[in-house]
Amino acid sequence: MTVSVLVVDDSGFFRKRLTEILTASGQIEVVGAATNGREGVELAEKLRPDVITMDYEMPVMDGISAVREIMKKHPTPVLMFSSLTYEGARVTLDALEAGAVDFLPKNFEEIARDTSQLQKILIDRILDVAGSKPSGRSAAPAARPAAPRPGVSRPAAPQPPERPARPVTRDRSAPAPVQPEPTREPETPRRPSRKAAPRHYSVVAIGTSTGGPVALQKVLTALPASFPAPIVLVQHMPASFTPAFAERLNKLCRIQVKQAEDGDILKPGHALLAPGGKQMMIENRGGQARVRILPGDERLNYKPCVDVTFGSLARSFPGKTLGVILTGMGADGKEGCRMMKQSGSVVWSQDEKSSVIYGMPMAVAKAGLSDEILPLDEVGPRLVEGVS
Repeated sequence: MTVSVLVVDDSGFFRKRLTEILTASGQIEVVGAATNGREGVELAEKLRPDVITMDYEMPVMDGISAVREIMKKHPTPVLMFSSLTYEGARVTLDALEAGAVDFLPKNFEEIARDTSQLQKILIDRILDVAGSKPSGRSAAPAARPAAPRPGVSRPAAPQPPERPARPVTRDRSAPAPVQPEPTREPETPRRPSRKAAPRHYSVVAIGTSTGGPVALQKVLTALPASFPAPIVLVQHMPASFTPAFAERLNKLCRIQVKQAEDGDILKPGHALLAPGGKQMMIENRGGQARVRILPGDERLNYKPCVDVTFGSLARSFPGKTLGVILTGMGADGKEGCRMMKQSGSVVWSQDEKSSVIYGMPMAVAKAGLSDEILPLDEVGPRLVEGVS
């Protein structure tokens, strides 16, 4: 079935180039083009496309405002085009919070080495994004932390929109292609009907991809400053985005959040975000856990890679790690979770209904690795009650 796309961008050259690439696939039809956000909102209502590509900086109405309007009037999967700069990261995170599903660099040279690779990345990303179905609920702010850290001013933490999604097997957060995830036995675990006694974990590890920025914000803002375990975060994201994302989370959360650096020590109530473009491993020497940041291996599809970080935790803290897999395309994290389970650790995964894209958590659940399968809204509270 052909996927219909609306292109919204004030650059005539970009609209023309993107239309040519998408149309050449034979799987995608560009049904309209808009030169500003206001026109994009109007055409989205009129044409009802399957996917909208959206620029940020446009006359009349910017891209973030347009996304908010579209989510109110006719929720549609939106793929943002962004610059890979600190400011571009900030704007893109705002767009994801407003309801956009995913993003790509606007400079095509930054995402592909040649034309054929560019075509594949763009086409696959559009087809993947078409599988997500945003509900259109505007992000509602959560209550501010009762006791924020001294000297840190935080805006209210917005709630992410719930987005049901079909299972999708490709993850395009990194430009390299990935293999489809085979279907396995159906998921069965659910949250226990009775409140289980808290368990001590040496570290909590959370891995995610598409839909992850909003999901992580939802989970981490639910944690108290006194959260008893260290947290490590792996989000598929470019190198220029992770510093801005870590700063954003740190302003919103009661726990401390920072981009991980080589040699950082894991501490309770502190979350370390893997830097984009590199790999993060955790070493446990003499009872003290430290971060190792390694160059991104070109043989790996993801930089950072959930499997790499989770595998290191399985070796460093056998039986003492809680791994959590949230929304995302593909299957990164499945093998890391398998290693955790083999060492006696515990794995949770997000459920299908609350996932933007049910790829990564589906892979873990269908491999029989999930001890609990939770809606996104329950992950944070479950961490509070289940970790000692």
